[in-house]
Amino acid sequence: MQAYWTRWEKWMQKHAPKLPDTLNPGVAPATVDALERLIGSKLPADFKSFYAIHNGQQRVKTGLVDADQLLPVEDMITQWHHWKNVLDSGGFIYNEEIIASTPDTGIKSDWWNPLWIPITSDGFGNHLCIDLDPAPEGQYGQIITVWHEDSHRGILAPSFEAWMHQYITAIEKGEYVFVKKWGIVHKDTFLNYND
Repeated sequence: MQAYWTRWEKWMQKHAPKLPDTLNPGVAPATVDALERLIGSKLPADFKSFYAIHNGQQRVKTGLVDADQLLPVEDMITQWHHWKNVLDSGGFIYNEEIIASTPDTGIKSDWWNPLWIPITSDGFGNHLCIDLDPAPEGQYGQIITVWHEDSHRGILAPSFEAWMHQYITAIEKGEYVFVKKWGIVHKDTFLNYND
């Protein structure tokens, strides 16, 4: 997974030289163990190898993933607790019926599942997640979208490594640009403008 970080940091050095300063050092194994104990499941090896190099990024306005923060494991735990508290308090039940999402094939129809681990955040309850509890047609460790006010749950990639490959390749091809106010954003997004 070092190759992905090397490519990403090389792009950042060229297009956003201050952005690598937002990267955290590699995650401590004990922190990963704490997350795995909390969720009662093992995280994919590709994810752990990637985070051993950099534990996401600091909380800054400029995001690494389409304007969103690449969460450190400690913040994944915090976000997981927020969602779990809503689940446990009945927040995903309306008129005594469980609220369902409208997922892509391969994702369960939960509004949120305790084995959907947030890996990015826009600060408003929207995440990309590692799905450790896929539907039968899905894959363990697939990367999915979870927007708190949108019922659709989409699959972005079949694994963490596949997602990294897709994203970093798209960055290198010029499909993403650096915007000072937001960070790395898709070139066609409304966030790509000059103030």
